[in-house]
Amino acid sequence: MKVAVAGCCHGELDKLYETLELLQRRNNVQIDLLLCCGDFQAVRNEADLLCMAVSAKYRHMQTFYRYYSGEKKAPVLTIFIGGNHEASNHLQELPYGGWVAPNIYYLGYAGVVKYRGVRIGGISGIFKSHDYKKGHFECPPYNQQTVRSAYHVRNIEVFKLKQLKHPMDIFMSHDWPRSIYHYGNKKQLLKMKSFFRQEVENNTLGSPAASELLQHFQPTYWFSAHLHVKFAALMQHQANIEGQLPKATKFLALDKCLPHRDFLQVIDIDHDPNASDSLEYDIEWLAVLKATNNLINVTSNAWNMPENNGLHAKWDYSATEGALKEILEELSHNLKIPCNFSVTAACYDPYKPQKNMEPVHIINPQTTEFCAQFGLTDINDRIQQVKEEGSVRGEYEEEEEMDSTESAEEPSEYCTDNSGLSSSINPDEIMLDEEGGDEDQSTCSVDPSPDHPPDFSASFSDTRIMPDSMMVSSDDAIDSTNEDLEKSGVSEQTEEKSLNERALKRIGKNENGNSAMKKIKRRNQAIYATEDED
Repeated sequence: MKVAVAGCCHGELDKLYETLELLQRRNNVQIDLLLCCGDFQAVRNEADLLCMAVSAKYRHMQTFYRYYSGEKKAPVLTIFIGGNHEASNHLQELPYGGWVAPNIYYLGYAGVVKYRGVRIGGISGIFKSHDYKKGHFECPPYNQQTVRSAYHVRNIEVFKLKQLKHPMDIFMSHDWPRSIYHYGNKKQLLKMKSFFRQEVENNTLGSPAASELLQHFQPTYWFSAHLHVKFAALMQHQANIEGQLPKATKFLALDKCLPHRDFLQVIDIDHDPNASDSLEYDIEWLAVLKATNNLINVTSNAWNMPENNGLHAKWDYSATEGALKEILEELSHNLKIPCNFSVTAACYDPYKPQKNMEPVHIINPQTTEFCAQFGLTDINDRIQQVKEEGSVRGEYEEEEEMDSTESAEEPSEYCTDNSGLSSSINPDEIMLDEEGGDEDQSTCSVDPSPDHPPDFSASFSDTRIMPDSMMVSSDDAIDSTNEDLEKSGVSEQTEEKSLNERALKRIGKNENGNSAMKKIKRRNQAIYATEDED
């Protein structure tokens, strides 16, 4: 089947679907599925805008609300994960996943589903070590700390995913798995994005948690976004079992949804022609959710997941044959995910803007139904209980205010605190006004490292239809690869009027001669970043 993969959407659903339709007409293909790798921005109204970690002047409604209201319907089944620029209050309603609009499905904090026999998994958010061991304690209205920590990856999601034993076909993360750049054309990457050099040479670019999952799953495909550049790699894994052929993962990261950018790729994926055309539950994932239900933590207290170190009575929560059989019986062997989308918040009306709308904590009926069916804890209901109990004791607000400051010194199994770009500045990003803008923003000028060249680099043709087998070239490929990548983006075909838009200026010089960020307001959507988050 034909699967379209998109990078950072940033709420530009109209443009994304228009591009898909144009691609289908020009190439005479039918797209069966769209996967979006985060920064989806499912913004329904003005209150949702307040729950995005961006400066006020960069909060734009974009076009998702039209699909939420029913004015439009997604022309192709769309599955997405969360990134670090989301309406966190909306996505928080669906911690186990669910429909954010008809035909648009969110995978939750972490999730696995099946479509036409293809197993698709994903994890939302970005990695930050100081929040990694906490529970999901945040709820709207968020404060300045929780509006950011709400989208940070937690160890419990990684732990749940690592209980899965069956093969994974496709996996998605917003930030890249750490070290994946060593398996692609690193030279070309640094030529296009020179400000990555320090993190690449220090091996701190990307998420160590995602890297851990990559090693665990060894999926056929891994898709990411976040760093706003198209990059392909081929990672050859070592065989886990003697006599078994080693697996290989085809990694692809894509750009943001803007004209002249490589934000969309169509790939041929092998599928089961006899499998259902409906989106289906993954029974192993459901069994793991049930097994780990008692591990749920909705406080900001840090704790470690069970492991075989003599301190825990149980550390293996993988699904047993009995548990899988029980799930099938509960579902009467019908794995179809119900199309039970419901509107839970007022939808934006461009003719009647509600500037004073405030975010509230909502219990979504999809989550209530899901938890009741499988005997799971509704995380949002539990958060409300803890909040009410804490308010009686006068503790909850105090705990919430201290969540990010006190936890900074908490130990982590990971030695660094990088979710992508922690010390370099990405000129594709716009700094938030509230964040520290006085620090030196000059790009790194460290000489190239004499490390080994990466093993593989995948290159893509100008047709934008990538076959299942990817061509491989050496890391020292001719610089013409850059030209190929520039040609390969379908985003330049969005609309004719987009072709005349002014290009974004990258780096300007301030009066002291230092590199500084140009703060540019784009018609399509500014991309937001802070030194802390991106």
